[in-house]
Amino acid sequence: MKKDNWIPIIFILTFILSFIFGSISTLVSNMNVLLLAILLIVIIGIGIIFDMIGVAVLSCEEATFHAKASRKIKGSKECVKLIKQANRTSSICNDVIGDICGIVSGSISASLVVLLLDTPIMSILLTAVVSALTVGGKAIGKRIAIDHAEDITFMVGKLLSKFNFKKKNK
Repeated sequence: MKKDNWIPIIFILTFILSFIFGSISTLVSNMNVLLLAILLIVIIGIGIIFDMIGVAVLSCEEATFHAKASRKIKGSKECVKLIKQANRTSSICNDVIGDICGIVSGSISASLVVLLLDTPIMSILLTAVVSALTVGGKAIGKRIAIDHAEDITFMVGKLLSKFNFKKKNK
């Protein structure tokens, strides 16, 4: 049986990303309300986008990208790798980044409540709005991701190919 080092890696990755996002949200908690609101929307958007990527990779057929890779289309090899490791890709995109974005958006929401008007109704209202945007956005994103899985995965593959630092054999 093949040893799977995935669990310790995901634990460490989650810790590092949570530390970074948490630090950012703590640092910006003293910002003005407009900047916090914009940051909140950006964090929710990041969560939705990564959720879409995770679903798209799970929904793709590998054969499409093998055909593109055989024609040397840039980004197609990265797509094949993403799809072959769809479980890991989805876990990072949906669980790690998605959950961190959810926690950070909650933290930013709490900062907004304190800055705006620290009342129970304001807290409930903002929590409801953030939850609706997050859940509704992810539901819409999942539908788009399933309908356009190959396109989304290919965009991610092309982006990843730009960051491929392996030395090429001549």
